[in-house]
Amino acid sequence: MDSRRGKGTRKASNAGAAAPKVSAPRAKGALTKPTESRVVPEAARPNAQRCGSTRASGSQRKKSAPGPVERPQVGARRAGSDKAPQSAEDAVDGQAGLAEGPEPPAAPGAPLSRAGSRRDGGARAAEKQRPPPAPTAVPDLLGAPSLRQGTGVYGSRKLQHVLDKLRLRREEISEAADVVNKVVNHLLRRLQSFESEFKGVTRLCTGSYYEHVKISAPNEFDVMFKLEVPRIKLEPYCNSDAFYLVEFKRNPAGNPLSQFVKDGILSASLMLNKFRKIIKDEIKNIEDADVILERKKTRSPAVTLLIREPKEISVDVVLTLEANQSWPPSTQEGLPIKQWLGGKVKKALKLQPYCLVPKPAEEGSGLQEETWRLSFSHIEKHILENHGNSKTCCESDGVKCCRKDCLKLMKHLLEQLKNKFGNRKHLDDFCSYHVKTAFFHVCTLDPSDDQWQTKDLKINFDRCVEYFLKCLRTEDLKHYFIPGFNLFSRDLIDRASKEFLSNQIEYERNNGFPVFSEF
Repeated sequence: MDSRRGKGTRKASNAGAAAPKVSAPRAKGALTKPTESRVVPEAARPNAQRCGSTRASGSQRKKSAPGPVERPQVGARRAGSDKAPQSAEDAVDGQAGLAEGPEPPAAPGAPLSRAGSRRDGGARAAEKQRPPPAPTAVPDLLGAPSLRQGTGVYGSRKLQHVLDKLRLRREEISEAADVVNKVVNHLLRRLQSFESEFKGVTRLCTGSYYEHVKISAPNEFDVMFKLEVPRIKLEPYCNSDAFYLVEFKRNPAGNPLSQFVKDGILSASLMLNKFRKIIKDEIKNIEDADVILERKKTRSPAVTLLIREPKEISVDVVLTLEANQSWPPSTQEGLPIKQWLGGKVKKALKLQPYCLVPKPAEEGSGLQEETWRLSFSHIEKHILENHGNSKTCCESDGVKCCRKDCLKLMKHLLEQLKNKFGNRKHLDDFCSYHVKTAFFHVCTLDPSDDQWQTKDLKINFDRCVEYFLKCLRTEDLKHYFIPGFNLFSRDLIDRASKEFLSNQIEYERNNGFPVFSEF
């Protein structure tokens, strides 16, 4: 979900980062060592000017016209791909269990026989490792090494083995869900009490557990507490497309949120501070659970709790406003699912309410703490639950696809690289939401279920990797619902970090993803 910690957002700037020129694959078994990106100075920014509401100070940035979303050039599909075992659809209902249930162990697939694959026990020519060439222009992706072209060593069977290790076990899920549900329900009852300003709040089930794409361990949960608000007026902040100042169209005396209105604006900072205070006071009253409140994170809309017994579990609680009215104009060209899920589905989803979370916008060298950011976590959950071009995709009596498996593998790849380079700052600004957004775009480009057959897992995973690499090289990852908002803008993530991640992913891709076995 977009409310996860570390999801800072700013204005998009012109893309155009240099990208590594990829050389032809080396001899069988040879590793290609990545080079760390040379730090490139940031381009000078225009002088700060006034922007947004006259009630809030800020800096005016010249907005770049968003470029068109290009379809990445991909190689033709290869006949006779390794058959991967079909994974069972997650069985545990999100409302009751918080997480997906275990799937049956996969049957062994066909043996992999490919040029360039490593033999078990074979010695690696480590002393002959060579770095990739220095970054030049964005390459033709057809020339880049890929699993489809026979240069990768990971086939569908090995990828399925990785997925088996990532699958959450029912016993772990049940234990974690019981503890989290107890804490969350206690807080919900307190917020709904008659003396609370948040007495209309309800629970909104979103995030990777409810989307059935959580990996590794049930130790992190996202919970949204939704508060329906009367009709509001949104004032775009600095023409950002994603950040807004919120006003009530009518402010009757009985509105419990009136105390949070400051100079006509619904103050995000005042509401979040009061929300945090209630939770901080109430966790002391939770029996049979050792819960503490973690330090407030800059730019994060979440109140983070740490449950320390019986095992450590982190819970992000996010206050969310629900506006039951037309989506803002910045979303007009977003949600491009017409060819994928159908025009009727798109129309129905756009009739759903949209949400706002208390997220500070960048304001020069500081933050504008009164802004709210658009959130579509509930729509993302619906898309992942109903992801097929055919209505029976991955149902008990339907044909299975590998869409969710590809998303899990992409999330795992980023998570493993962040673990590997945890002592550096190059990867701090990247999060699973970037991976999910890129994945949605790939699904849009390849909408048919026939393109996501389980036997083609390695082909589809490589296509997702290829698209993500393209976004890093061009510094352009459009928000799926707000196409004018670039998640890879240099205002949000510097060029050197994108080059570093691009080089590391290319190295993993060329050498059979050794990072999958390192942790």
